[in-house]
Amino acid sequence: MQGNLTKGSPIRVILKFMIPLFIGNIFQVFYNMVDTIIVGRYVSADALAAVGSTGSVMFLIIGFCGGLTTGFTVLTSQRFGAGDKKGMKVSVANAVILSVIVTVVMTSLSLLLLHPILKVMNTPKEIYEMAYSYISTICIGIVFSVAYNLLSSLLRSIGNSTAPLFFLVFSACLNVALDLLFVITFKMGVAGAAWATNVAQGLSAVLCAIYIVIKNKDLVPERGMWHLDKKATAFQMTVGMPMALQFSITASGTVVMQTAVNLFGATAVAAFTAANKVHNLMMQAMMSMGQAMATYCGQNMGAGYADRISKGVRSSVITMTVYSILSGIAVVWLLKPLMGIFFSGNVDMASMMPYAKIYIVQCALFYIPLSYIFIFRNTMQGCGYGLLPMLGGVVEMICRVSVAVLSMHLMSYRLAAFCDPAAWIGAGLFTGVSYIFVMKKVYRTLSGKNKTGA
Repeated sequence: MQGNLTKGSPIRVILKFMIPLFIGNIFQVFYNMVDTIIVGRYVSADALAAVGSTGSVMFLIIGFCGGLTTGFTVLTSQRFGAGDKKGMKVSVANAVILSVIVTVVMTSLSLLLLHPILKVMNTPKEIYEMAYSYISTICIGIVFSVAYNLLSSLLRSIGNSTAPLFFLVFSACLNVALDLLFVITFKMGVAGAAWATNVAQGLSAVLCAIYIVIKNKDLVPERGMWHLDKKATAFQMTVGMPMALQFSITASGTVVMQTAVNLFGATAVAAFTAANKVHNLMMQAMMSMGQAMATYCGQNMGAGYADRISKGVRSSVITMTVYSILSGIAVVWLLKPLMGIFFSGNVDMASMMPYAKIYIVQCALFYIPLSYIFIFRNTMQGCGYGLLPMLGGVVEMICRVSVAVLSMHLMSYRLAAFCDPAAWIGAGLFTGVSYIFVMKKVYRTLSGKNKTGA
């Protein structure tokens, strides 16, 4: 199944493509939430804090790999929009080879550097061993994460957001079953939760690969194409590396933020972790809109429809503004009952709620600029411009780190919790201005062949 996003009402095709992405992302969050919930309820609150304390490190490592693999598939999306089937196959082969190289390098580096990173982050002594056990196991499974991200991104690049959803739902359900088996029955602790995630994501990747071979022959390279192509490599690295660096730069800021939160002890870390999971749930629609815009803009860039790109962005901005207001209200209202999911009855929720509420309220007030970041950043990346989105990540990191350092100096949890909103304000302004600049370049690039689109 393929989806042509160069025809029809922009907002209709964007939303139609986005909805399966949104459901899939919810299940992806469910993956991570299940680990947190089960270790929190069936191991201990310290175990939940241990898993949560590594979240920013995991985002740094997995985000870098995911950014690269997503960037590698932009070329496939553009060639699909241009109707270049042979070029699509060449881009796929090249993306697979580059992804294998990335997997080997990132797995080796991450396992080598984990101990120094956890120590620099002020990881509390009482949760250090569990934190290392969890994140090192996740790093062993980088190969599964890279494989699934690449293959699902390839399917999305040709407009198919439904198949990856089915595989992810199956995998999420398996992850729950394995979590219960490994953590509760086999008593494997936090490492069991990590292995459940690895196995489930690996099966997701296998199912995606089988589906592509059977149903999407246009994405299956021919025998003579399995080598690095100079032009494809140059384009994919030009787009993929800035996307990866943007993820890692942003994640570096979250590592510093987590370092600041860690100073307030295991109770604050556990509360912050649970509240952050609730926030991530609300953020998935914004992320899904961004993913949809990357494919939408990639296809329309390849087809030469600059006006259609602009119309799609305007429609998505309006849609996400409304969503941001409603979700901000909902997340504050639902915080207390959702927090209760993560802990067993013997945990003192009264001591955790103040920490959680401070973080969530501050986040909810700034959901609008957060949603705009996803739209503008992915639009630029879909059009093949990776540098400015990466610089947006730099702005985000500077804002987040500045507030985190100030919070550590003043020993203020409220400031530590404001790191995320501060980053969204700065990056939202930067990416908005950058988008205007990039669209001027898009119109110049497509001048003479710019078409309105159906």
